[in-house]
Amino acid sequence: MSITLQQMVFYFFSFIAIVSAISVVIARNPVRAALFLVLTFFAMAVNWMLMEAEFLAIALVLVYVGAVMVLFLFVVMMIDIETPNLFSPFVKYWPISLAISCVLIVMMGLAVTQYSFSPEAMPAPTAKLADYSHVKALGHLLYSDFLLPFEIAGVILLVAMIAAIGLTFRGAQTSRFQKVNQQVMVKKEDRLEIVKMKADERLL
Repeated sequence: MSITLQQMVFYFFSFIAIVSAISVVIARNPVRAALFLVLTFFAMAVNWMLMEAEFLAIALVLVYVGAVMVLFLFVVMMIDIETPNLFSPFVKYWPISLAISCVLIVMMGLAVTQYSFSPEAMPAPTAKLADYSHVKALGHLLYSDFLLPFEIAGVILLVAMIAAIGLTFRGAQTSRFQKVNQQVMVKKEDRLEIVKMKADERLL
C-alpha cells in the first residue's frame, strides 16, 4: 500500500489539528488556548484546500482567524482571567463533566465506526474544470437542498442577537451635547449677575 504525497500532507495536518484541538481544552492559560485554536483553524484550512474547497478554506482563515479569533484573543488578554478561579468550577463538578465526556466519547465512537478512513475508502477528489466556481456550487446547495436548515440557522442567529442586545441594554442613557445656536444667541445678562454689597471695613 503506497501513500501519495497528498495523503501524507492530509495526515500530517490532521494530526496537527487533533493535537492543537486537544491543547485548546487542556491548556491552563486562556491566551495559549486561543493560539492553539488559531493553529487548529489553519490546519483545517489546509485540509480543505487539499479537498479543493478553496472558498471554505479562505473563509475560515479570513473570518475566523483574521477577525473572530483575533478579537477573542485581545478580549482574553485585556480581561486578565485568573487561572485558579477559572478552573475551580471544573474541579468542583468533575463527576458531572466526566459523565458528559463519557457520553460524548461513546457517541463520537459510534459515529466514527460507521465510516472507513483507509486510503482506499477515501479517494482523492476529482479535478474540476477551470471555470468551476465553488461559491456558485455552495450557494446552489444552500438555497436549494439546504434552504430550510439555512433559514432556521438565520432565525436562530437573529434570536440570539436580539437576546444579547436585550441582556446588555441598560435603558436609555441621557447624553449631553452642545447646542451651538443657543450658545451663539446667549447674552451677558443671562450669564452674569452683578450684586452690590457693602465693602468689608477690615479690608480697607
